[in-house]
Amino acid sequence: MAAALAVTATASPAATAGAAAATTERSPPRLVYLVTEDWYFLMHRLPMARAAKAAGYDVHVITRINREQDRTAIEAEGFVVHPADLARGSRRPDRLLAAVRRVRALYRDIRPDIVHHVALQGAVVGALAGTGLRLPTVNGLTGLGTLFTSDAGVVSRLVRVALPALLDRARSLTTVENPDDAALLAAAGVSPARIVPFPGSGVDTDRLTPLPEPDGAPTFAYVGRMLVDKGVHTLMSAWRMLHEAGQAPRLLLAGTPDPSNSTSLSEAELRAFAQLPGVTWLGHVSDIRAVWAAAHVAVLPSRREGLPVSLLEAAACGRPLLATDVPGCREVACAGINALLVPADDPAALAAAVRRLAADPDLRRTLAAQSRSLVEAQFSAAIVGREIVALYDRVAALKQPRP
Repeated sequence: MAAALAVTATASPAATAGAAAATTERSPPRLVYLVTEDWYFLMHRLPMARAAKAAGYDVHVITRINREQDRTAIEAEGFVVHPADLARGSRRPDRLLAAVRRVRALYRDIRPDIVHHVALQGAVVGALAGTGLRLPTVNGLTGLGTLFTSDAGVVSRLVRVALPALLDRARSLTTVENPDDAALLAAAGVSPARIVPFPGSGVDTDRLTPLPEPDGAPTFAYVGRMLVDKGVHTLMSAWRMLHEAGQAPRLLLAGTPDPSNSTSLSEAELRAFAQLPGVTWLGHVSDIRAVWAAAHVAVLPSRREGLPVSLLEAAACGRPLLATDVPGCREVACAGINALLVPADDPAALAAAVRRLAADPDLRRTLAAQSRSLVEAQFSAAIVGREIVALYDRVAALKQPRP
């Protein structure tokens, strides 16, 4: 069990004080999540962290604080927050080095028993910061497509070269959310024995429950960051085609631009798109259940994903899915079972699928029922929580390298 772990060579100050008072007592094992943004932790790693805390871990979170209410929300879970700017989206080497120095100093101060690096940038910064510290490590990668399938500049090429050495360490395992990313890592030189398939972030199936179809004309909804790589331009083109043909259903857009991402749309582009009749840009939505209560179908025309939380949440609410036939999406949106799949960057195919789903309520109901069943069977927070605690136990049991 997690509560029995004690894997660092040097005890924490709290553990030392406890041992002096009563040698039979031991402090709980200390787990650190390293994640670039506070909101990302709350959206994508909260079920894992809750499961770890329930299993006996003392949970710490190193992240950038964007909003004090997000910091308060993390601390309200009983987690300890350590602010750090991990230079997300920056290609400046000096900012990367500053982030590495800050994280290394925090690792020396916190003295974690296990670290969980979240997403690619977290894995790179965390691995560099932990060099020589022999920390049991989970590198939780959430998508690799852009890094390995595009020529994004010198920094990306250097990361591609360095990544195998950063991930292939004696006390380290790397999780991937789809088999395509596993193949990319193995081809890049990471040992397959250190690559672990993992079912994403987990969905709270008690909070997100099946919703009845709303009354009125069919409504589609896109939930996510407003990025070109998420297929928002393709979505815009498809809806313009549908409007020109007089066949466009309603469309809700829930999410905001991401200035740290080079493919982010501008607010001006989104406002212009929302001028089309029936298209509504909602911006940030704090309770996603409101979106799925108003929409009949979830749509995600992304170019590549890890394992998209937006589709998992829609499926948990009993919504049929319309997505692209790309890595990540097709692990959640299964053609002919709970989804229709279309090629990426193909507005005409997307428009045709929209017309089909808008016109066929029986098909929507059939796909919707399968969506909920899929999430309950494979992606619930309870399932992911059990699996992440088991993975932490596995990492802690890995042998120390020889001196």
